Amino acid sequence: MRARRFLPLFVLLFSGCTQSPPYQDPRVAGHLPAGITESSGLAASRRDPRLFWTHNDSGGQPVLYGIEPNGVRRGDLRIAGVRNSDWEDVASFELDGKAWLLIADTGDNRGIRRDCALYVVAEPDPSQLIPFEELTVPVAWKIPVLYPDGPHDCEAVAVDAKAGLVYLLTKRTKPPVLLTVPLRPTSPGPCMAQPMARIQNLPKPTALQKLLPIPGGHYRDDPTAMDFAPDGSAAVVLTYGDVCLFPRAPGETWTAALSRKPQVLPPHGLTQAEAVAFAQDSRTLYLTSEGAGTAILRYRPAAP
Repeated sequence: MRARRFLPLFVLLFSGCTQSPPYQDPRVAGHLPAGITESSGLAASRRDPRLFWTHNDSGGQPVLYGIEPNGVRRGDLRIAGVRNSDWEDVASFELDGKAWLLIADTGDNRGIRRDCALYVVAEPDPSQLIPFEELTVPVAWKIPVLYPDGPHDCEAVAVDAKAGLVYLLTKRTKPPVLLTVPLRPTSPGPCMAQPMARIQNLPKPTALQKLLPIPGGHYRDDPTAMDFAPDGSAAVVLTYGDVCLFPRAPGETWTAALSRKPQVLPPHGLTQAEAVAFAQDSRTLYLTSEGAGTAILRYRPAAP
């Protein structure tokens, strides 16, 4: 039996939302266009409020796909000189007055990789994009990543450009570990990620949820994506089961914000949710899932 047949039961009976949600129920904004079958990361453009970047994961082309929330494909961005070993997230940020994209080649299902890396590329002028045509860009700089206790699978990455840090959240450790590496390393060679905290408060599966034969069952608390709001006001962590919002007070560290109990948004109901991004307004959220033609979900804040 296909996993999606369990979705109505999953959403209605096994929701992880236990408080009044700060957001409305999700709505379908569009569907992923042809060619994007394993969307594993999502980032809002810093140059066009209608443009988002996504990508396929392991084995896919080293290409970022520019799409609109309604699923319109704006153009493709091929990253020169690299391969897609296991791209699992993408983040956007501004630095020195320029817009940048960071690609996380950090997936490691078997926990054996020692070649994980983050690639930074300049975000192109949106006027250069042509639907279903490729624009090739070079890597501006590469950040090789190692972990102090050995390899980890990491699918959730976010950038704090003001602090000059990239945050990584491990997937298969219980509880997940939050680590950082410098955004602009000052010395050559791999960067040893620095552990910051164990993230204890992501909603865990109940005994009933563990019985569901879909990722949102037994593995529902595995983090699959993360993003920071452009204005720094909140972080979002996506798991197979939930959308978790972590408001951040002025002057507070991301570690402190992510260590609190999150606000759990209405359930997304996706079979394999692996990508989340704040829009440019720092409030609206967009989600995608693996699978051809899957929905692009939009979360809007609830009215006061």
